[in-house]
Amino acid sequence: MREIVDGLTSWRTAGVAFAVATVVRTWQSAPRPAGAAMAVSADGEVLGSVSGGCVEGAVHDLCRTALTTGTAHTQTFGVSDDDAFDVGLTCGGTIQILVQPSVALTEIDEVLAAISDGRPVATASVENAQLVIWPDRIAGSVGVPELDDAVARQAVGMLALGVTGTIHLGRQGQRRGDDVAVFVQSYVPPPRMIVFGAIDFAAAMARIGAFLGYHVTVCDARPLFATRARFPDVDELVVQWPHKYLESTTVDDRTVLCVLTHDPKFDVPLLQVALHTPARYIGAMGSRRAHDDRMRRLREAGVGEAALARLCSPIGLDLGARTPEETAVAIAAEITAQTWGGTGRPLTELKTPIHHV
Repeated sequence: MREIVDGLTSWRTAGVAFAVATVVRTWQSAPRPAGAAMAVSADGEVLGSVSGGCVEGAVHDLCRTALTTGTAHTQTFGVSDDDAFDVGLTCGGTIQILVQPSVALTEIDEVLAAISDGRPVATASVENAQLVIWPDRIAGSVGVPELDDAVARQAVGMLALGVTGTIHLGRQGQRRGDDVAVFVQSYVPPPRMIVFGAIDFAAAMARIGAFLGYHVTVCDARPLFATRARFPDVDELVVQWPHKYLESTTVDDRTVLCVLTHDPKFDVPLLQVALHTPARYIGAMGSRRAHDDRMRRLREAGVGEAALARLCSPIGLDLGARTPEETAVAIAAEITAQTWGGTGRPLTELKTPIHHV
């Protein structure tokens, strides 16, 4: 729902009723992951997508029905179902959709505000019932108090990890039960992308990072280059020695670090710090000669082989990129592959599932 939060907020401000359809479970080559959302307003306007186009028409009808009845509904679409095939889910996968009218959404304004502001919040839904979990409080209910307590305990852990998925419990909250399926969707602040080096490649990387949903920071020690005129749309622009900034800022296991300075006086002290952070991805730009020199300097500085093995250098996949924009695509492709376990090879050469677990 993060993708459509601004539109939903506008509808709420205007007093427009709507229904939200959310992918709660997928099998095989489903086109969108669990958590993908589509909303339909009372006048038929659509936000978002649950299938990339395959079943949007049918889901639109389900949303209009939910708006009329005021009740939630769960529907499964799969290629093995004649009705589902008729509405176009020809990708071979199966998706389960939960459709909820806005009247069934607990604390909806507070939830939308938290998502918009980047504050952590989770929703736990069982069709017409919903529990909302913040780090310090809960609201709503999905059943008896014992079930609420069990759901909240698991949802707090899922929220801390940024995990979305379905949990199964007994009607009284028993951990070994399977009577109730509760869909928990976690909303956490977007992951960070920190780009070091205020060059033209950094501008392209910042644009694609924002497109991919990262909170983008550009850092450079040179105030002449790190200006808002050159980087008007980044979330943060920092004028500071890169290694000093990295030592002082928050880096977690979702953070992406792109070192584009390719200057030893910046790169070496910066990578000494970066390679000892929990960052998910660390890449450094430069020629193969620059890479060899960089590795030599890092070894001389005492960086061990295990830490060096984390470094993606030269940065990016081999796409034959020439321009800053093409290079940014190559870097983004490597980040995506590393995040989800992709090979970077053409799908035509592979027989494995397209969508990795």
